[in-house]
Amino acid sequence: MALSFPSIEWVEEFKRQINSSEGYKKAGATWTAGVVALVTSAKPEIGIKEDVGIWLDLHQGVCRDAKIVTAEDAQKAPFCITGDYARWKQVIKKELEPVKGMMQGKLKLKGDLPTIVRYVKASQELVECTTRIDTKFLDE
Repeated sequence: MALSFPSIEWVEEFKRQINSSEGYKKAGATWTAGVVALVTSAKPEIGIKEDVGIWLDLHQGVCRDAKIVTAEDAQKAPFCITGDYARWKQVIKKELEPVKGMMQGKLKLKGDLPTIVRYVKASQELVECTTRIDTKFLDE
């Protein structure tokens, strides 16, 4: 069954995919820099009335927690990446590499870019995990 992005069910499946990924376990093994939050900007015309945050408590190759949070709470994470719905859809479909998107200004990062750059492989593995989720996009 397809899960709507973003939704609690989608985020729970994302966590499951991360924790079953050998690639992410290896690539994120030394990550101790803290939570990464992903914020999707509001898009009322498709049903996203306000900005939505996804809180990923990543630590040494494991996702300890994943949940939907407010954009305000997401900003409290050491790393917060913000983009509009179309950009996140491109990331999930592997049409936009997230680190490249940050460097091009297509995704906005609050946090230390050099740390993120050191973990490009881990970021690619996280995207790989999203591709294993049967995702229903709200604008399709």
